[in-house]
Amino acid sequence: MYPFVESLRIENGQICHLRYHNERMNRTRREVLGCIDLIDLVDYINPGQYREITKCRVEYRENVLKVEFDPYRLREIRTLKPVTCDNADYYYKSTNRECLNELFALREECDDILIIKNGLLTDTFAANVALYNGNEWHTPTIPLLPGTTRARLLDEGTIKEQDISLAALPNYHTIRIFNAMIKFGRIELPVSAIKF
Repeated sequence: MYPFVESLRIENGQICHLRYHNERMNRTRREVLGCIDLIDLVDYINPGQYREITKCRVEYRENVLKVEFDPYRLREIRTLKPVTCDNADYYYKSTNRECLNELFALREECDDILIIKNGLLTDTFAANVALYNGNEWHTPTIPLLPGTTRARLLDEGTIKEQDISLAALPNYHTIRIFNAMIKFGRIELPVSAIKF
């Protein structure tokens, strides 16, 4: 079995939104590995020395296996290529990204992909999405990966779940790409950036 992963944002010596990462990690450990004990990542991460935006990558199974820190550089995304894969499965964030890598290779001249599963939008290669209809931000009801930032934005009421088909895209004018490292609103594109 491949190790599971949490990717956390560290900024100004602080771990951002730790609670959501702990919740997802412990849910994965419980549902996949049958672990009932709880791990708190604060016991494994010393963020104080990292002032700039830093990606903290934690690999784990029953226990934490490895913690790594790397400076974070935002990858520029201007265009998205829709790719369909009804078998895509990344519900539990792990080091096995083979399916995602294969889909990413289909992006042609685009910067990233927008994965379509069973006729509905899910995620990009490494992030969740939300689309704006002029009134509300909608995020796919069934993402490939239930991200921690997505969970927080849902809890805050910033975004709402909605099934979004390709045919529904004309109902929206803006798409945002976000994850634990990419703040909501940092990457915002017109829906026309989705290139068929």
